[in-house]
Formats: sequence, structure tokens, C-alpha cells
Amino acid sequence: MAMKGLVFERNLARFAASRVASAFSGSGRGAGVGPLHLTDVDPPELPGPQWHRVHPLLAGICGSDLSTVDGRSSRYFEDVVSFPFIPGHEVVGTLDDTDTRVVIEPVLGCVARGIVPRCGACAEGRTGGCERVAFGHLAPGLQIGFCTDTGGGWSNGGLVAHEAQVHPVPDPLSDDDAVMVEPTACAVHAAVAAGVDTGHTVAVLGAGTLGLCTVAALAHISPPGTLLVGAKYAHQRRLAEELGADVVVDPDQLARAVRTRSRSLEASGTLTGGADVVVDCVGSDESLTQALSMVRPRGTVVLVGMPGRVSVDLASLWHREVAVVGAYAYGTENVGGLLRRTFDIAMEVVAAKGLGSLVSARYPLDRFEEALAHAGAAGRRGAVKVVFDLHARERHRGTRPSTKGPVS
Repeated sequence: MAMKGLVFERNLARFAASRVASAFSGSGRGAGVGPLHLTDVDPPELPGPQWHRVHPLLAGICGSDLSTVDGRSSRYFEDVVSFPFIPGHEVVGTLDDTDTRVVIEPVLGCVARGIVPRCGACAEGRTGGCERVAFGHLAPGLQIGFCTDTGGGWSNGGLVAHEAQVHPVPDPLSDDDAVMVEPTACAVHAAVAAGVDTGHTVAVLGAGTLGLCTVAALAHISPPGTLLVGAKYAHQRRLAEELGADVVVDPDQLARAVRTRSRSLEASGTLTGGADVVVDCVGSDESLTQALSMVRPRGTVVLVGMPGRVSVDLASLWHREVAVVGAYAYGTENVGGLLRRTFDIAMEVVAAKGLGSLVSARYPLDRFEEALAHAGAAGRRGAVKVVFDLHARERHRGTRPSTKGPVS
């Protein structure tokens, strides 16, 4: 039975047009020229007996989705996706066979791909580091939402997920809470990768969805001595404070705040001391340059926001022996000497910090151009997370009901 889905085609002419529109207007979204369109599609086939069909309730729009639609994503990913695909990897939905609410851990690692023996990363539970995302019995794809065989969350008829990727949602979590679990899991992984000690000074660059989730994860898992955040908009500054930041300032004032805290001097635009850890949740030339200028010698910069091709002077990285660490996806984390699934920790963070409140607007699929434009301008429009609302019936709200009104 056919379903409606937003399909991303490998149409080079429309892809190029989207890049041109993005370059001139700041976004190709909503311009009607991109390679994304709403159409009737057949539900994906179940790849095997350990797979389930999941019917999305809410599906988030994230920065990597926007970069893909705009034609700004790195060419590094071209060989680890397959076309056409239905985007959407931040998903809360129901299982077809039991109607159980679940969230999806979208990375398509060795277990989902039926690869034996598993690669070293998957054997250690670090599915985000899987070496074989283009192999096995599935078409290439880093994640559900970038693979033609699995479908994705931006559809009303379903996607397929291996049982290892399915996490039941506790009843107390609302749907708004649950759709925040996947981005929070990314933030949890980054917070653990940062190796923060109780006396550390930590600076977070960016206060969109990923930045705010990272603030929440740091405050919940490994609170530093001081947590500073650079946030551009008033609502972001308020939320960062509510989620656990000690100092919140405009981004261009963050270096001064770090300098004051670390009692540093400044030479050639770089602090002589600086923060022990800087977490870059933006992933641009400017943010990485700023991160390197604020981190102390032999400190750590954690890249959480997805970078593309950037041009950055790395002299200070070499001279000051700074470690730059990438933090992608999730798997298992060593917290306090215990190995735990990242998604389990993320659900605790979402519940403790009420992260469902970051869901700012919901749209039906047929208003996808408005939804993408809203998500691309979320900060200046006073929003954080924009999602697609994909279920017609009344959604399960749990014991903490959503405060949002009807679909935007």
C-alpha cells in the first residue's frame, strides 16, 4: 500500500539549483528547486526476521538534514548514502506488530547489516564508529534516513529498523520528550568524549538544539567547575541557563568570559590560558577558529556540530598541542566505570531536564517547505526544534503532557 513520503532524489540539476538558491538567499529550502519532493512511495520491505516496521509519530528536522537539502553537506558522505532516500532519523513512533512506542537508534552498523564478524567499533558497542556502513545486505547508508532500503521518519507510512535499533519509550515521556532522545544521545556521547573533570572550565559554542542538549548532558552527567555558553538569541540564553549553564553570553563575548574565568592574557587573538574543554556545536570555519582561540594549551576541542569543508589556521593547534576530538552518534558510554547504552542515558537526561519543551513547532508533511524554512531560521524566529507531525490519531502524551498547541 502506497504511503506519502518526502523523497530526496539524486537529481544533479535540482541539487545544483538548491545550492545556488542557498548561496543567494541563505537557504534553498522553500524555494521549490531542491531535490526533495512529496510523493507516493511504497513502504520499505522488511530486510529480515529481526526487523520491525515503525510508524512515525513525530520526526525531527536536524542540522544534517538541512545541510543535505541545501546542498551544503560534505562530499565525504556521497559514497555512504544511497538514493533515493526518505530523510528523518530523529523519530518516535509505534511498532507495527505491538503498537509499542519506540525511539530509533538510526546508525546502520554491523548488526543491522548482518555482517559477521563485527568490525572493531561495533564489537565494542561503538556503533557510530562502524567501518562498514556501505556493505552488508543493505544499500549504503550511515543511518536510517540516508538509506534507500530503510525509509525514514519523514513519511506517514513507516520505516524499518532492526531490533537492536529499537528502544521502548517509558510511559512518563511524552512524544515531544521522545523525539528529543536521538539528538540528546549525540550530546551525551559528546559530553562523555569531552572527559570533563569537576574543576574544569568548559565552553560551549552554539545554543541551537545540539548546543542546548549538550549543556543539559554536561550538567547532568559530568558537571564541570564552570560551564560557559555562547548563545546568540535571548530565548537560547534563557534556556541555556535553565538547563545548567553558569555563564551565558553573546557568542562574541564568550572568549572574554573564558579569559576572565581562566585569568588569561591574549596574544595574536589567542588566549594564553583558556578553557579546559571547548565544545563546538556549530561546525563552521568561524566556530572552529573561535574554539581554538579559547582552549588552553593541551586542552580539548570537541566537534559535535557537523563540519563540512572548512578553512582554519591550525598553527595554534600544533603550537599549543591541542586535541581535537570528533563526537559522532552514540553506542555505549563508560560513565563512572559502568558501560551503558547512550540512548538509556539520553532518556534520563531528557526526563530530568524536560527537553521535550525544546520542541517549538510541528508541521504536517504537505507543509514541508514551511517546516524546513522554519527549522533553518529557528534561532531568529525564537524556536529550537521543529518536527513533522505524522500521526492522525491522538498521540500518547504520558504523565507529562505537551504544552504545545495544535500543529503550526
